[in-house]
Amino acid sequence: MITISSLWLSILISAILVWIASAIVWMVLPHHKSDFSRVAKEEAARAALSGLQPGQYNIPHCASQAELKEPEMQKKFAEGPLAFVTVLPNGLPPMGKKMALSFVFNLVVGVAVAYLVSRTLAPDADYLAVFRISATIAWLAYGFATIPDAIWFGRPWSVIVKNLGDALLYALLTGGVFGWLWSQ
Repeated sequence: MITISSLWLSILISAILVWIASAIVWMVLPHHKSDFSRVAKEEAARAALSGLQPGQYNIPHCASQAELKEPEMQKKFAEGPLAFVTVLPNGLPPMGKKMALSFVFNLVVGVAVAYLVSRTLAPDADYLAVFRISATIAWLAYGFATIPDAIWFGRPWSVIVKNLGDALLYALLTGGVFGWLWSQ
């Protein structure tokens, strides 16, 4: 049986490669540049949101199902706009911390892949079998959690499709590393 600890190099190398690929995807490639749009009256929107503490908000805010039945609340929903807003702390985003957390996430995905592959395949499994299983697990881990964002929170499906494409790239890298280093 293959142990998770024997797959530490696969976990580490796949995390590094995915981290680099993610940096290239987000900083160099153009396909995510259209993911966010400018608010028409940005300064007025900034003024209206000024003072909000970091957190998640929805407009209109409905605290209960009973409140949803009230005519005033139904009117707000009918007139719109409907929005989900995430407010971050003021200042430039702490990129070092975000990049480090991204790498930790890649390591966690690598551990999950190692666990499932080590419990699924025999030590003498061939490259393609290891690649297929590990890439599938990685694709699910990197991409499919974003689908409910479109279903429930209105995130554009075009963004989800791009995220699934990115996740496929990360999965292929992960599967390739695990297949390459499987029985070494």
